[in-house]
Amino acid sequence: MPDEMELTREMFIERFVNHMVLVAGPEFADGSSIEEYAREVAPTYWEDADQREDGPEACAEGDIDCWDYAG
Repeated sequence: MPDEMELTREMFIERFVNHMVLVAGPEFADGSSIEEYAREVAPTYWEDADQREDGPEACAEGDIDCWDYAG
């Protein structure tokens, strides 16, 4: 992969957070911040090389897919 395509940890986290908020909105049903949640979980995706390779947007969507929307 060319250097200009390499993501830093910080870039990965920012793209993950931005995508999650774009797709899911600013808040969960209980009023808690999706951005805060995303900032907490994004580093766990970065730390896993296989997930990091999938890219931050795919990781964010995968995380969202696991949420329980039945409420």
